Amino acid sequence: MAKTDTQVLIVGGGPVGLALAAELGWRGIPCKLIEQSDGIVNQPRMDLVGVRTMEFCRRWGIASWVENSPYPRDYPQDYVYVTALNGFELGREPFPSKRHEARPVQSPQKRERCPQDMFDPILARLARSFPSVELCYNAQLVAIDETDGEVVATVKDPRTGVEERMTCDYLAACDGGASFVRNTVGIGMTGRPVLTYTTNAILECDGLENLHDKGRAYRFIFIGPEGTFATLVAINGRDRWRLSVVGDEERRTLTEKQIREVAYRAMGRGFDFKILSVLPWVRRQLVADTYATRRIFLVGDAAHLLSPTGGFGMNTGIADAVDLGWKLEGALQGWGGEGLLRSYEVERRPVAERNVLEASRNLASMLSTRHRLPPPEVFQSGAVADRVRREYGGNFAYEMRREWFTIGIHLGYVYENSPIICPDGTPQPPEEVSTYTQTARPGSRAPHCWINYDRTESTLDLFGREFVLLRLSSQQPVDGLRDAAWQVRLPLRVVDLDFPGVRDVYQAPLVLVRPDGHVAWRGEFEPRDAAHIINTARGAQ
Repeated sequence: MAKTDTQVLIVGGGPVGLALAAELGWRGIPCKLIEQSDGIVNQPRMDLVGVRTMEFCRRWGIASWVENSPYPRDYPQDYVYVTALNGFELGREPFPSKRHEARPVQSPQKRERCPQDMFDPILARLARSFPSVELCYNAQLVAIDETDGEVVATVKDPRTGVEERMTCDYLAACDGGASFVRNTVGIGMTGRPVLTYTTNAILECDGLENLHDKGRAYRFIFIGPEGTFATLVAINGRDRWRLSVVGDEERRTLTEKQIREVAYRAMGRGFDFKILSVLPWVRRQLVADTYATRRIFLVGDAAHLLSPTGGFGMNTGIADAVDLGWKLEGALQGWGGEGLLRSYEVERRPVAERNVLEASRNLASMLSTRHRLPPPEVFQSGAVADRVRREYGGNFAYEMRREWFTIGIHLGYVYENSPIICPDGTPQPPEEVSTYTQTARPGSRAPHCWINYDRTESTLDLFGREFVLLRLSSQQPVDGLRDAAWQVRLPLRVVDLDFPGVRDVYQAPLVLVRPDGHVAWRGEFEPRDAAHIINTARGAQ
């Protein structure tokens, strides 16, 4: 049996696995990604690239690739609630196209619309650009043997049956909700295993918007006498649509005839379309009981499963990958302490728990119509019916708004009890969902501030490769922190920054920012025991 070696073996070639491969490649860490399929995406399951993920793309130098993906940037992003496309409109949450949506004040980037069949190739192109990364498709993991010193994986080509042994220092399981790795090492999951059984059907229909009077929109939610029964999403803004038939906790398999009946009901009449693919799936609310063994780490859906309501799944997984990536670098290059990799679970698991619950809350809002059934007048004509529709639809639109405005979820996660964060005694701010107040409190994402007058360079552009010590007052000595970092070979760069407004946001003259862009420590002056700060940040305390 052939045998190959790598430092990190990544199992799973979806967006999270590709993001981890890109992050490690960007850091020069040798890694190999294996994916049992050919990598072609027939059922794009995500399309929202959140603002934090776009900040990572900016760091990797591919933000423009996402912005210039084939998804039309002038396509309206409205959410519309209807009885049918040729029925009654109950409410609408208008959103501008991606071209016209403004950047939030808290970031140099904005969320983007880039379906998985467009986003995965972008991440794969980035990963392949690094000589230390190898992407292997049609490679199925069939066995794992973990020892104190390495992980040995047995990988099979499903086309030929030929097997190969791969050894690695660490293995990252990015192999999805049914994770072979998680099940093999015996890690359970806690939560609700079934929220709804749902069936996705990818429809091909050119000019669908010409078949009704509701205009172009990103997402339609259909409400019948029984409540919400389906949604329709514009996948590529042209001719491909994702029809989701939203079931309940009872498992059922829809025939093509049944899918067509739902499509006709959603349209309000018959029309011509082609079904390209069908995918039954289950909405879940689960978080892994632990995120790691000694050398194996769960990332993305292997670690947490949540309803797509809110678009948190992939974005949470990519943040997992970024958190794990710099810690693997520290462990492999020798400057990371024993506690560095252990902090991965401590930091990321609470984020998953928060996001899983928020996604389920959004699902409950979408399905609230099943408990507060629409009055019969909603489906009738006339002045009385118009008034009833406005009231019922207005209440539902208000209920749904929280899902559409979630910058606090994407940017506001804080590593509150992390052992590699040096708290400064300031109180934890309240959690935000629809808004986000920037803070440089340790554990938080380092705030964005423009650092040139034409607003093209951000403080975020300073972070990523290594630890950065922001010195916002040139009079502050930092030799102790420099020396402490040098003694343990921790990569540290001191950046002197004197630009209007930055000190007001960071609220301290010295701020130590980790490679993932989170604040590790801040202070008014360099501490006497600078080594304690450095050792804490590298997991050696």
